[in-house]
Amino acid sequence: MKQVVCSSDDLVPGQKRAVQIGLRSVVLVRMNSGEYCALLNVCPHQGARLSDGELTGTTLPADVGEYVFGRENEVLRCPWHRWEFDVTSGNALFNDRRACVKRYEVTVEEGNVVIHY
Repeated sequence: MKQVVCSSDDLVPGQKRAVQIGLRSVVLVRMNSGEYCALLNVCPHQGARLSDGELTGTTLPADVGEYVFGRENEVLRCPWHRWEFDVTSGNALFNDRRACVKRYEVTVEEGNVVIHY
């Protein structure tokens, strides 16, 4: 099944919003590349709305003492306890694969953003 959630012009890169898909709340994210990602809008830790969290990046592997920031607008940080999730996969950025968020396929069809569920 699929549902149109907004126009493709409604979000600019780096923006996110909560959308309702039936009884589910989903957080829709537009990345810097212009692509869209969608995750279930619930942190697996204690149920916070991820759409209330910060869309950010993270540090990348680098030399000792060097900090390189990257993946801007590809990391969604939970507003309650700062757990971080990769918006492209739903996986947590820490090493615990049980802490992941359901990801939904997103397409753009005739100028509309469509979430497949």
